[in-house]
Amino acid sequence: MRHQRKTAKLGRTQGHRDALLSNLAVSLIEHGRIKSTVAKVKALRPFVEKLVTKAKVGTLHSRRMVLADLRHNENATTKLFTEIGPINAARKGGYTRIVKIGQRRSDASEMAFIEWVDLPASATPAVEVKEEKPAKKPRAPKAKKDEGEA
Repeated sequence: MRHQRKTAKLGRTQGHRDALLSNLAVSLIEHGRIKSTVAKVKALRPFVEKLVTKAKVGTLHSRRMVLADLRHNENATTKLFTEIGPINAARKGGYTRIVKIGQRRSDASEMAFIEWVDLPASATPAVEVKEEKPAKKPRAPKAKKDEGEA
């Protein structure tokens, strides 16, 4: 039995899982909100929240630990320490929110957004508004040409 085994394996080896979580975390830091499957998002949440806790401390040691966790992505680490960490300085936890959005059409996987609760104003993703196109008019059937006439 898997009592008290909390690691979501996601059908991957340890190295592949670490790389996946690191890449998802970098995407979340850079874009502010990402869409993925519910299982991946639930596995990402504790990983990212530990990074934000380290960013709130702000020491050189914590910066080096975050760099190691993010596979030496310096842009994401800088953004985490300069923008996201200070915004969440007063918050004791719960830096992210998960919003379920339904099933994917191709394979019916449950999809979800993960986003920052206190999103920086500069990182707010623009919401795309689709304009509805007018309905197409039904076409009249084409008249068939007589094959006998040439």
